[in-house]
Amino acid sequence: MDLPKKHVFIHHGPYETCGIVSYQTERLEGMQKLFKSKGHKVDLHEISDRNSVELWVKGELIYKCSIKSLEFGGDGLMDTICAEALLAVEKAF
Repeated sequence: MDLPKKHVFIHHGPYETCGIVSYQTERLEGMQKLFKSKGHKVDLHEISDRNSVELWVKGELIYKCSIKSLEFGGDGLMDTICAEALLAVEKAF
């Protein structure tokens, strides 16, 4: 039996690259692709917490990490942080 798919809200803060602090999504691409490949719906939301990524499912914070810990671009398959995040999403009630 397939597990019901989740609506995942990825809250992300700005981070510094090349001396500029801004909201960027390149480090979130792998996570988004991985979640979507498993059938989950993904929405991005900007937050003020610098370097932060928070995953929210059904109004509950289920995972948090530094955006700088995520690989730049890619499909998320080889990124251990993405694998941990996917496990948290799939365990979320």
